[in-house]
Amino acid sequence: MDVRVQKYGGSSLADLERLEHVADNIVETCRQGHDVVAVVSAMGDTTDELLDMAEELSSDPSRRELDMLLSVGERITMSLISVAIQERGEDAISLTGSQSGIITTHHHADARIMDMRPFRVQDELAMDNIVVVAGYQGVSYRREVTTLGRGGSDTTAVALAAALDADACEFYSDVDGIYSADPDTVLSADQLLELSHEEMLEMARSGAKVLNEEAVEFARRSDIALYTKKTSDPDSRGTVVRTGDFEDRVQRAESQTPATAVSHIREGLWIRAEESRQAVTSEIGERRALLFDWDPHRGGSLLLELDDLYGVDQWVERLHALGDDVRCEAAGVISVVGEGIGRHPCWLEQGREVLEEAEVSPRATSIDADRLSWIVDSSSVERGVEVLHALFVE
Repeated sequence: MDVRVQKYGGSSLADLERLEHVADNIVETCRQGHDVVAVVSAMGDTTDELLDMAEELSSDPSRRELDMLLSVGERITMSLISVAIQERGEDAISLTGSQSGIITTHHHADARIMDMRPFRVQDELAMDNIVVVAGYQGVSYRREVTTLGRGGSDTTAVALAAALDADACEFYSDVDGIYSADPDTVLSADQLLELSHEEMLEMARSGAKVLNEEAVEFARRSDIALYTKKTSDPDSRGTVVRTGDFEDRVQRAESQTPATAVSHIREGLWIRAEESRQAVTSEIGERRALLFDWDPHRGGSLLLELDDLYGVDQWVERLHALGDDVRCEAAGVISVVGEGIGRHPCWLEQGREVLEEAEVSPRATSIDADRLSWIVDSSSVERGVEVLHALFVE
């Protein structure tokens, strides 16, 4: 029997009514003849509410205690989902990240998965149980509860899919797939039916919220297809992210459309340094950053998404203390993603021109093989996304 790994986000679990609908989806998948592992996020805004409570008590609570606190949200969901599945006549068991064999580094709040030992999950599947796993969390090699950072439930799901030799991993949310831009920002954005891992990786890296960057990288290395669908319409086609040549890619090439999508980060922390560059790199550690002319010998600038940072004021204080040349300010980023787009200087120049015509002033530029990015003022991000989408995608 094949293993089907499904991940359900917080918006699909916002209340008990939606949670019961998720339980229906899981049970239906089981009754179609699949072994099912469901990875769940915390319900709705539970994580934010728990964080708010901690901040009521302390302006800078310890990262260890935050991990202990925030991991509770997913545990609540996994237990309720299991109860709902059992009520529908199927056997189910809930497991935490540590019980599922997810071994991580010892970095609280942004741990990385080091090893997968899913023996308990395999045993439960062998006993015909539906396994419901708490996403976003694991256990460090020092036996400490850790969390995986923003979007960490995505990484949990893909890591389990790889460890269980699943061919695919399904992601369910309140949208019906991945779009060529945030549909709330660009009303004309199109649903993308197929993407390569590389394209999705660049989109996730530059702000697209649908899939977590580390999860996509995990899937690329393990050659796992990712399917994103709408929870209320699980039979919809959605979007598939996988290796290979796709009909969409051929159509884009024939139409001479240079880009797949435009993604953005509305609020980021833009950091510039020269002499203190090595100290800045050490302070940032393994956190994901977009690099702008960053050179370990000359310095440059980089941008961290604020969603990935807890305690921004404390972060800025620590960075400024590294040297007088360190400068930090709020900024946004707009990125155009497309296979090979960074290899053609003309696209960079055309992008700059349309931004300036729209009175959006680029402050720094980053060029990669499959992505062009511009740092702009946060207030200009939405306008910039609109004009770049019109130029490169429409």
